[in-house]
Amino acid sequence: MATKIGYARVSTTDQNTDLQVDALRAAGCTTVRTEKASGTSTSGRPELASILDFIREGDTLVVTRIDRLARSIADLQVIVRTLKEKGAALVCTEQPVDTGTAAGKAFLDMLGVFAEFETNLRKERQLEGIAKAKARGVYKGRKPEIDVARVKALKADGKGASEIAKTLNIGRASVYRVLGTDKG
Repeated sequence: MATKIGYARVSTTDQNTDLQVDALRAAGCTTVRTEKASGTSTSGRPELASILDFIREGDTLVVTRIDRLARSIADLQVIVRTLKEKGAALVCTEQPVDTGTAAGKAFLDMLGVFAEFETNLRKERQLEGIAKAKARGVYKGRKPEIDVARVKALKADGKGASEIAKTLNIGRASVYRVLGTDKG
């Protein structure tokens, strides 16, 4: 018996999947999996992996929009290939995607290209913003987690790298980096 399996995803924990879940249920999905994870990669998305693992011939994966599924054309193609190999289909509730036709496949690829383009633009804007903030002296980066003076003081007291690392709860490699040596 063919099943419609819904997949809803948002990028951040302060967003919610309620609208997507409602649309997927209205589209006839009997199972809906949700995730709060970045769409820039399929790694770190166990619900999607689970769906792709258990989806069967004749089943349909339903999403509201392609960008909920993938934001890179490479990831999208892998997902679509996996579905095809298993005899399953892909449907979007808000976009005319039908992986069973040439036009539907072309439209799917175009949506994937635009999703990837949008991700790349967002990254560029972020990098530009960081560069401007650095130029104004506003962005200083992450605060250092290692107290360099304390490392040097402990070394001056005759402590070895392992003992310094344990005392400060840092790695030995960090101690060596601060002391400018390859080994203790």
